[in-house]
Amino acid sequence: MKRLARARRLEWSWILYDVGNSAFTLMISTILPIYFDGLVTSAGLESELATAYWGYAASIVTLFVAILSPIMGTLSDFSGYKKPIFFFFACAGVVGCAALGIPMPWLVFLIVFIITKIFYSGSLVFYDAMLVDVTTTERTDIVSSKGYTFGYIGSCIPFLISIAIVLLTDLAYSVSIPIALVINALWWLGFTMPLMKSYKQTHFVPRTPHAVRDNFRRLFSVFSKKSDIPNKKGIILFLVAFFLYIDGVYTVIDMATSFGTALGFDTTNLLLALLLTQVIAFPAAIIMGKLAGKVRNDILILICIVAYTGVGIFAIFMNAVWQFWLLACAVGLFQGGVQALSRSYFAKIIPPDQSGCLFGILDIFGKGAAFLGTLLVGAVTQATGSVNLGAIPIACLLAAGIVVFLFAAKVNRPFLERQAAQEHADSAQESAGGQPAQGEMTEETSDLPPDEQ
Repeated sequence: MKRLARARRLEWSWILYDVGNSAFTLMISTILPIYFDGLVTSAGLESELATAYWGYAASIVTLFVAILSPIMGTLSDFSGYKKPIFFFFACAGVVGCAALGIPMPWLVFLIVFIITKIFYSGSLVFYDAMLVDVTTTERTDIVSSKGYTFGYIGSCIPFLISIAIVLLTDLAYSVSIPIALVINALWWLGFTMPLMKSYKQTHFVPRTPHAVRDNFRRLFSVFSKKSDIPNKKGIILFLVAFFLYIDGVYTVIDMATSFGTALGFDTTNLLLALLLTQVIAFPAAIIMGKLAGKVRNDILILICIVAYTGVGIFAIFMNAVWQFWLLACAVGLFQGGVQALSRSYFAKIIPPDQSGCLFGILDIFGKGAAFLGTLLVGAVTQATGSVNLGAIPIACLLAAGIVVFLFAAKVNRPFLERQAAQEHADSAQESAGGQPAQGEMTEETSDLPPDEQ
């Protein structure tokens, strides 16, 4: 019982980081684009350009993160590296969040935003890779879903405080928004500390005298013919599918507020609609996590992708406030599910001792898609002067993602069935007094640093 309680506390410390960083996520998808729009228009530029520049900034972020993630992720697989690298990126993101409140021209603000989001996005790569260390394979779906679930509801607290400061006070944006950003930064930092205190890297590659050199060697050999990674074909197919369908998810998140602002929707309606998204996402993510224990999560992922494709098509024709509210509800129903289940699905089909490397590669495909999506939205919007037409590439990429994911799920299904059977056999052996399953902590080793385990 003591061991079980300790395991659950570790799971919750991991979940709480989602609660902390989600506050920043909500800020950059709601208040910050509105603030940036004001900075751009006050400089004498048109609002449509603010939307385009915001899209370009998001694209730059994803490009940098896509380059850094596999390098740093592979390095974090070495014993004792994952925790300090994660902490550095998280703390740098917190500092950047607070710094965005400093008065500055729109171009400088955009540069600081890009740097901050690079650190924020980088921290998520290592955070996702920690999933294999904080729980068992059979609980990955529920723990991953709880991360998004409580992240949604937790982010609403600093968001509501921020909204109250920005909209319900007589303070100018130059005062109210910096206060809101500091509040969100402190919230993010506070919910980072439990994970920093309790996390131990239990799956790792032994540290070598030439870790940096060996890091690049491992990275470049991952998908070579000589690679010994099991289920390589299934992993590659999923990565391609993920690249296609997650584009819509990330692009909608990054561009939603800018999209609504460009269509002329007032600030209050925009923010309340996006708050509704978070409120709906909370029970929706819980339901998805529960369903994952009864329905194959590849089926649930497919349902979410199909729904998001519908969102992309709907956005092409959206021109009224009530339609934006309807779209916000649809996004809330499926946003958390597709992200959480994709994360846990990938954790199941990869070797746990290479989670940092492979989650870094996953981020290449995820951020690469987001780079393409936001770039296309920005370019099409600027070229046509129509925000609606910018949604067309989103719908197309999502539709392609459905096709490729069907192939990936077919290839991965036998592998997952074998993994489940092996884990069940290991669990039965342990219950009968045998050795614990490979990679699982024991009472004697769980409190030791990785080098001593």
